[in-house]
Amino acid sequence: MSQRKPLFPQLNWMLHGADYNPEQWIHMPEVWDEDVRLMHLAKCNVMTMGMFSWSSLEPKEGQFEFGWLDRIIDKLSRNGISFILGTPSGARPAWLARKYPEVLRVRPERVRNLYGTRHNHCYTSPVYREKVRTINTLLAERYRNHPGLLLWHISNEYNGECHCDLCQAAFRGWLRKKYGDDLDRLNYAWYTTFWSHNYTDWEEIESPSPIGEHMLHGLQLDWKRFVTDQSIDFMLQEIEPLKRLTPNIPVTTNFLGGCVINYERMAEHVDIISWDSYPYWHGKSPDWQTACHTAFTHDRYRSFKPGKPFLLMESTPSMANWQEVAKLKRPGMHALSSIQAVAHGSDSVQYFQWRKSRGSSEKFHGAVVDHSGHEHTRVFRDVAEIGDFLERLEPVTGTIVPAETALIYDTENKWAVEGAAGPRKPNLSYDQEVLRHYEPFWKQGIPVDIVSMDRPLDRYKLVVAPMLYMLKQGMAERLEAFVRSGGTLVLTYWSGIVDENDLCFLDGFPGPLRKLAGVWSEEIDALYPEDCNSLAMKEGGLDFMGTYSVSLLCDLIHAETAEVLAEYQEDFYQGYPALTLNRFRDGEVYYMAARTEPAFLDSFYRAMAARCRLSRALQADWSEGVNAQVRTDGVRDYIFLHNFTDQEQNILFKESIIDLDGTPVKQYLRLPAYGYRVFVRKESEYSSGVK
Repeated sequence: MSQRKPLFPQLNWMLHGADYNPEQWIHMPEVWDEDVRLMHLAKCNVMTMGMFSWSSLEPKEGQFEFGWLDRIIDKLSRNGISFILGTPSGARPAWLARKYPEVLRVRPERVRNLYGTRHNHCYTSPVYREKVRTINTLLAERYRNHPGLLLWHISNEYNGECHCDLCQAAFRGWLRKKYGDDLDRLNYAWYTTFWSHNYTDWEEIESPSPIGEHMLHGLQLDWKRFVTDQSIDFMLQEIEPLKRLTPNIPVTTNFLGGCVINYERMAEHVDIISWDSYPYWHGKSPDWQTACHTAFTHDRYRSFKPGKPFLLMESTPSMANWQEVAKLKRPGMHALSSIQAVAHGSDSVQYFQWRKSRGSSEKFHGAVVDHSGHEHTRVFRDVAEIGDFLERLEPVTGTIVPAETALIYDTENKWAVEGAAGPRKPNLSYDQEVLRHYEPFWKQGIPVDIVSMDRPLDRYKLVVAPMLYMLKQGMAERLEAFVRSGGTLVLTYWSGIVDENDLCFLDGFPGPLRKLAGVWSEEIDALYPEDCNSLAMKEGGLDFMGTYSVSLLCDLIHAETAEVLAEYQEDFYQGYPALTLNRFRDGEVYYMAARTEPAFLDSFYRAMAARCRLSRALQADWSEGVNAQVRTDGVRDYIFLHNFTDQEQNILFKESIIDLDGTPVKQYLRLPAYGYRVFVRKESEYSSGVK
């Protein structure tokens, strides 16, 4: 029985649309009519409005003008186009900043910003919160019964921090609550006895600043946690009138590719996950590698809501003007990158922006409708073709990505790794290391969930935890339970070093993971960029052999209960273990002691896939740059095959599948440059794992 769960049951199709800014064309009403005509040609069924409309909705304090929004919403609805309505807190009017300067952010150097740009507002300011609450309430009251309202879009790309006096006071209050109003507990957690930095009064505590305290790692971590919590608190106040007045309308907020805020935690408070994807196609890295990194972020955000699709809220149909080189997408790349998002779990393809603005900072940013204003452009044709194909993907809506592997990426761990002041500067490239462990699965077409330390692990066969430097309370016990019950765990160097306050574990690294890994880490050697060592696989271990280079860090470990699978080949630690296997109850734990070259990771994770019996999206042979992904409803699997190269690629199928129209697929396929295909497997390989 199919277990599809569409995000919007009343529609039950893929969303296709864009950020729409009709307020920019209020004085040219003929543009609105032309927009609706073009939307039909592009097969767009949804438009997102309102995120940057505050000055048009409230041109003067207390003077609200919703008439223009009424007219465009009704015009869209009469033409069968739904709308996503944004709350406008991401960009405040000039009058608000002038009358209430407290709403503007203060930098770490304790200098208040002038009015301008976006996201230049204090999340703590009572004035700003009240003004946002007022306009959000009015929006909800006015449009709560409108049949075209599909979704609330809360603010825009929450990000950044403020260091004003209001935030300092809120931070101290947050700390007092966390540490039970016990300053001694805080001093102990932050290890303030170092450099004689003990605090004797709560008022002495300031947020991290380059002109003040910025070397206390506990302070750095707690500040980032506070910024996340304060941002969430602000968002929840935004959401409150919407949920109260429109309880049946879901809410989302569009996440960024990278941010100081812990999005894992923010995601708990929205109904649907969405994010804005702007890869650097055709750049310094090969397109297949850019595709892999983009896939990682798709999978990360999809994994915030297990068993549920997400939305690609923004992308560009051509180029992004704010990138260092605003390179156009080559023919085929727009469709390929859009369908890639769907393959990884998106139930939408949406753009910034619908129509190019005439002026200001994003007037040259890609859009569906160019300054020429008509449909006779390459980009418009690309968008229309995607709209047509998305209609064919109606059966895919509401299906899930069936992952048997979890890759741990934890934002707080990232903060700790990058603020650790050693063993290498400027940092240890946590993001890069996690991506290196993701890439072999992507190459094999094996679905992966990207999860934080707080997520359950029992549904997975394999868990990979690169550089698990910080261990949150209870994490070691949860990993033990996973392995004890038969799971396979992969750990790496620089794991089990500190607790959640960034205090080093005593009694030997990898701390609470020592028994689980069966190794003791005595020292760790940092290598210069030009340095390298190597490891050699031993006979009788895994089903691959060879010698591989290692770099960056080499962990000098002793095998206690673990079996040695590979050894270092050079330097004074020649012969030390470089890869170990510890059998722990019914499961296995692998410990990778160094940062290895990609060829080793490819071989290692091929061996893990076979050992753990991981299902691939498609049984086939393909060359580098080709990728397969899968979504399933528990009855049928929908297989997406992509070619992220500028050359035609040959595919050899090793199983029987059919095309979307039901035509059997032959054994060989020639996939064009930047091409894609979608197939169907009639009997799902994942029926037992669909929940």
